[in-house]
Amino acid sequence: MSFESFAAAQTFFLWAIFILALVMGAVVNKTNFCTMGAVSDMVNIGDFSRFRAWLLAIAVAVLGVVLLESQELISVDSTFPPYRSSEFIWLENILGGFLFGIGMTLASGCGNKTLVRIGGGNLKSILVFLIIGFVAFYMANPLPGSDQTLFSLLFYDWMRPTALSFPVASDIGSIINAENALNIRLYAGLVIFALLLFYIFKSADFRSSFDNILGGLIVGLAVLTAWYISSNINIDADGEILSLGSYFEQWDMMADSDEGKPMAGRPLAPQSFTFVNPMGQSAGYGMSGFNSAALTFGIVSVFGVIVGSFLWSLISKSFRFEWFASWSDFVSHAIGAVLMGFGGVLALGCTIGQAITGISTLALGSVLVFISILFGSALTMKIQYYGMLYEEAGFTAKLLTSLVELRLLPASMRKLEQL
Repeated sequence: MSFESFAAAQTFFLWAIFILALVMGAVVNKTNFCTMGAVSDMVNIGDFSRFRAWLLAIAVAVLGVVLLESQELISVDSTFPPYRSSEFIWLENILGGFLFGIGMTLASGCGNKTLVRIGGGNLKSILVFLIIGFVAFYMANPLPGSDQTLFSLLFYDWMRPTALSFPVASDIGSIINAENALNIRLYAGLVIFALLLFYIFKSADFRSSFDNILGGLIVGLAVLTAWYISSNINIDADGEILSLGSYFEQWDMMADSDEGKPMAGRPLAPQSFTFVNPMGQSAGYGMSGFNSAALTFGIVSVFGVIVGSFLWSLISKSFRFEWFASWSDFVSHAIGAVLMGFGGVLALGCTIGQAITGISTLALGSVLVFISILFGSALTMKIQYYGMLYEEAGFTAKLLTSLVELRLLPASMRKLEQL
C-alpha cells in the first residue's frame, strides 16, 4: 500500500486501524470474549471454553504471522514494542505479568475488557481507564517537574541489571538457529498451531459454541491484520519507497516543513493490538490538548474498541450504566487499575498485547508474560474465594491454601478447608 505523501499514508493507516479496532470491539462485546473471565471460569467452575477461545486467537495469530513472514509480506523483527529484542527482560516480564494478572482480577477485566465495558455503559471502567492511562503515561514519561519516570524511580535500578543480553533476537527461531530463524519459526508456528487446534476443538462444548469460536477467530484475525497493515504502509518519495518510520527519520530531507510531523517515530513501527501503553498514549494525547501530531496506532485502537462496543450495545439493547456497588468495590478497582498500569508497562503488554500479539511473534518474553498473568489472576481469585469463606483468616493462611489449590504446594500445607 503505497501513497504519494506521508499525510495520506498516515491518514489511511490510522483510519484502517480504527475500523479494525471497531470491529474487534463489537465482536468482543457480542461474544463476551474475556481473558479475565476465561481464568475465572477455569478456576471457579472448571469451564475452559473461554480459555479455548483465547487460545484460538493465539493460534490464528501465530499461524498467520509465521506464514506471512515466511513470504516476506510482514516484518515483525523491529516492532513497537520490541517483542524480539535481544535484551531479554525476564524479571520485568514475570513481575509485570504477575502484577497485571492481580490487577485485572481486582478491576474486573483486562485492558481490552475495560474498553469494551466503557462502550457498554460501565462507568466504573472509565475510572479504571483513567488510572491505567496516567500510570502508564508516567511509567514512560517524566513526572511533572522531574526528569525521572515512574519506571526509572521504582524499577530500573534493581530490575534492568537482571536482563540477559542475547547475541540474537529473543524469539524461538533465532534462539534455536539464528541463521535459519525464519524457517524454524515457520515450522514451530505450524506445530504450535496444530497442537493448539487439537486441544481447542477436542471439546464438544467448545465446538458447539458459536460465540466462543467467533470471538477467538476475530480477535486473532484482527491482531494478524494489524500486523499486515502496519508492515505495509509506504510512501513513494520520488521513486524511493519508504515506510512511515523511515520517512519520519528522514523528515528534514523529505518534507518542506514540520507540518503534519508526528511527535514521535517509534509508534510508526510495525505493531499490533495492545492496550495498556496505548491508554498511556491516550492520557498524553489529552494532556497535549488533543494535538493531532500525538495520534498513534494505539490511541485510535483504544477509541475504536470503545466505539465498536458501544455500537453493539445499542444494536443488542444491552447498553446500561453501572457504578460501584460499594466503597470497597471502588478501592478494589482503583488498586487493580494501578497494578495494571505498572504491570502492563513492565511486561510490555497485556492479555492481548503479549499473550496474543507478542506470542504471535514467538517471542520468549511473551510466553513468560502469559504464564505470569495466568498465575497472578488465578492466585488472586483463590485468595478472594477463601477470603469470602473465612473472613477472619489471616492472609498467610489464605495464600498457602490458595497455592495448595493451584497444586503449587503439597496438600499438607493447606491451612483452610474448602466449604
